[in-house]
Amino acid sequence: LIADRREGIGVCGWILVSVSFLLVFITFPISIWACIKVTREYERAVVFRLGRILSKKAKGPGLILILPCTDTFIKVDLRMVTCNIPPQEILTKDAVTTQVDGVVYYRIHSAVSAVANVTDVHSATFLLAQTTLRNVLGTQSLAQILAGREEIAHSIQVILDSATEQWGIKVARVEIKDVRIPVAMQRAMAAEAEAAREARAKVVAAEGEMNASKALKEASVVLAESPAGLQLRYLQTLTTLAAENNSTIVFPLPINMLESLGQKNKGG
Repeated sequence: LIADRREGIGVCGWILVSVSFLLVFITFPISIWACIKVTREYERAVVFRLGRILSKKAKGPGLILILPCTDTFIKVDLRMVTCNIPPQEILTKDAVTTQVDGVVYYRIHSAVSAVANVTDVHSATFLLAQTTLRNVLGTQSLAQILAGREEIAHSIQVILDSATEQWGIKVARVEIKDVRIPVAMQRAMAAEAEAAREARAKVVAAEGEMNASKALKEASVVLAESPAGLQLRYLQTLTTLAAENNSTIVFPLPINMLESLGQKNKGG
């Protein structure tokens, strides 16, 4: 990590800087083309003078002054970077092998930390994102991964952001793109879902039969109390049968005759 140092560049360092200024002054205006550099709006330049970071902060955007022989600089891009995580082989908590890929969006917010604290900040962030994705998803079951993608992505973002803070990286967003399940597991899940749907259908059908039987029981009580209602229901049934285009022959039979036959059977 970068540490604030009170000691300067030393006597030899000041001598070299003075000589560099003198060379620029002697060769002016030719030397001005080698000393002035331009950084874009989205770029920052980390300037090293005799191996030390100048002023402990990045320069730019715009014109920056570089002394020949003593100064070097590194440009850092501050724009958002998209990191595509390739499919990772993951063993979930319930021992299911899956392949999961994702996308990480991040940017550099401290150019000095990104240059001085890590060799290759983009490669380090990419590898850390892969490892974090495997570690986090390895603690979740398959159902949790499929149902809670947003929560898992947010937890991965928090872990990455805290780990890359000292590198000058700000993780803006993490997205899980695809969860690939083996074909055998897909068939088993489809069979399980189909069985669950059939079970729910049977329960609904049984509830319908029960409700229908209760309704028929109440209707029979009402018809038993009103003979005229039974006669009207009988005529309505005959009307319905006659309206259909079929070859059925219906012979109307008075209800009173049916009642008399029922009474004779009871008497016998």
